[in-house]
Amino acid sequence: MDSLFVPLVILIAVIAGVLLLMRSFSKRSAETKAGVAAANSPKDPVQLAKESAAKLNEEQHRRLYSLIAQGQGMAAIKLYLQATGEGLRASRDAVGALAAHPQPFTPEAKPKDLLSEDDDEPERFPYRYRAIVSKGDVTREVSSNMLNDEIYGRIRTLAKSGDVEGAALALTRHSDITIKQAREFIELLDD
Repeated sequence: MDSLFVPLVILIAVIAGVLLLMRSFSKRSAETKAGVAAANSPKDPVQLAKESAAKLNEEQHRRLYSLIAQGQGMAAIKLYLQATGEGLRASRDAVGALAAHPQPFTPEAKPKDLLSEDDDEPERFPYRYRAIVSKGDVTREVSSNMLNDEIYGRIRTLAKSGDVEGAALALTRHSDITIKQAREFIELLDD
């Protein structure tokens, strides 16, 4: 009996040590996974889109959305990566957020609200801006020198948020189309 007692105590001590080590490793693993998950937790996509758009200058912003519109996601990610110097994963997430939640270009200085009603006359730009939407066989176009990317982006945001009438009024205010034509245009934007 004495000859079995010592090996049995050693065996129990080894099993207890192994169990303690396993518990310690599983606890560390869980903490590490929680830390990685917290670090990689996705930001609010709308906020990410706003922050990402703010890192681009006007030319980069225009080129990035041009690539997104053409379906060239990899080229858009590469452009964002080169423009901001962020990592590949951060660039991929930023371009995804910008594609899902389009952001108008806003210069550093806060401009006056371009869709405010207290202006007497909308600003006229030296170029003619064309906005085209289509669905199936139906295509609508608005061309005006009172529109630009920022104003059109705000009109789209109004339409996407469900304020179709507000978007249509803003579109008629910044172009020479009737309210009926503006509503038809906005209806195609909703999809």
